[in-house]
Amino acid sequence: MSTNTSLVLLALALMLVIGLSVYAYTLWREVRRRREYRQEEDQRARQNCLDNLEMVASALAQGQVDVTEGAWRCKVLLEILDPDLMERPAFRAFGEVHERTRHLHTHSARDALSSQERLKEDQQRLAVEDEMREPVLAAASAVLEFHRRWPESRY
Repeated sequence: MSTNTSLVLLALALMLVIGLSVYAYTLWREVRRRREYRQEEDQRARQNCLDNLEMVASALAQGQVDVTEGAWRCKVLLEILDPDLMERPAFRAFGEVHERTRHLHTHSARDALSSQERLKEDQQRLAVEDEMREPVLAAASAVLEFHRRWPESRY
């Protein structure tokens, strides 16, 4: 092989390596950009969840929402933030209300019930609400404190 051929092959190899390096760098930057975007989206979603949690807990504490509905919404929002949060003693009332009322019909399924069945379910729901009102309101206060101390309160 002549020197000229070797130099041409070397130049082609260098151009190929440089081209692949530029392509790899471009891909790396895109991955980094997407990762940062995903982190920003996660942060925005977490903040929205926290804001919604504060609104629901505040409405619950002020009596603007039924105990059952407020407990369900708080439970779902806490689980979205971190499923382990429902293990905290301060928030367990939400889970208990959910567990005791999850068999009740809602929306169109409730509309399909007879008025007698609806009345029976309302009585069951109201009994749970009367019994759990104070623990749920205490949990709502704990949620508001949790929100005030965020992000330290996560741990």
